[in-house]
Amino acid sequence: MRPTGRLHLGHYHGVLKNWLELQHEYECFFFVADWHALTTHYDDPSIIPTSSRDMVIDWLAAGINPGEATLFVQSQVPAHAELHLLLSMITPLGWLERVPSYKDQQERLKERDLATYGFLGYPLLQSADILIYKSGQVPVGEDQVAHVELTREVARRFNHIYGREPGFEDKAEEAKRKMGKKNAKLFDRLRRSYQEQGDQEALQVAQALLESQANITLADRERLLGYLEGGGRIILPEPMPLLTKDSKMPGLDGQKMSKSYGNTIALRDEPGDVEKALRTMPTDPARVRRSDPGDPEKCPVWQFHLVYSNDSLRDWVQQGCRSAGIGCLDCKQPVIDAVLAELMPLQQRAKEYAAQPELVRNIINEGCERARDVANETLEEVRHAMSLVMN
Repeated sequence: MRPTGRLHLGHYHGVLKNWLELQHEYECFFFVADWHALTTHYDDPSIIPTSSRDMVIDWLAAGINPGEATLFVQSQVPAHAELHLLLSMITPLGWLERVPSYKDQQERLKERDLATYGFLGYPLLQSADILIYKSGQVPVGEDQVAHVELTREVARRFNHIYGREPGFEDKAEEAKRKMGKKNAKLFDRLRRSYQEQGDQEALQVAQALLESQANITLADRERLLGYLEGGGRIILPEPMPLLTKDSKMPGLDGQKMSKSYGNTIALRDEPGDVEKALRTMPTDPARVRRSDPGDPEKCPVWQFHLVYSNDSLRDWVQQGCRSAGIGCLDCKQPVIDAVLAELMPLQQRAKEYAAQPELVRNIINEGCERARDVANETLEEVRHAMSLVMN
């Protein structure tokens, strides 16, 4: 997540609630993308340090657990930058120019000078962010799938160029023997089924078999995966997009909640400010007077009810609005109560963390250390594959 300002309800409903579930199911890496913030805010980076610290506090307050997930700051793990550099040596320029968000962002941010290498190359930096941890899945919305696909292409190209190590087949056969006779036999049968008949189920079973082997090294497992698929050693595994639900959190004006639209409610806004913002929300323009009937479908407040209200409350809104039985302030009050109730425990936890800067600093430092250990292992393999290690 890029540290370009305060987190708001759109971040909470669109990203953080998803992270809360994922941290219990997977080994997760959540990071402050401060280098990415520079791609669009290079001329005024002064907000980045404060935004970074506040963002981590909001993550912790929302329930992200540093005991279950690794929280770190991108710029504190230099391996991201080195892998980005090395991948840039093999990535065709056309691949970056065709990323959909490249031209889209340039169009949307016309007021900023984005004719920089950093902006053109930021999708490749994203690829490095993913590949440095050999990520299996990347939680993204539909609009980010193209970035994961670019990452898959980069990994595929890298493995094709550098995965052919001397004596690859002999090393793969030796790795297979470490699995034991029974598993080695099963692996051979599945490999033949896939390579000779294109049996996708056999491929999946063989991949699962390799994942379950505790007595082979990670390097041997990657050799056998490459052997299975008929290629070389898989140094950088191809990640898959893990599609997340689109955020249903509307902004105060009915558009998607976004800082660029100026329609947000920040997670740490004062309760009085939250109530004022919701009370002054625009409503159905047809309801000029209290006695005029309205249409909830044309009212931004109704979109908040879709997020926060149960069926009976929504029925009350529908009937009351269409018959002019309730006024707009009556309709807004349950939303105000629900938003304040959601934010209250989060804001309380945020205050507790903000009052303990040393604790927050330690959490970040420990996460950075864990991330560096994992990232450096991958980088060492990449250097070896690219002949950048002196014998």
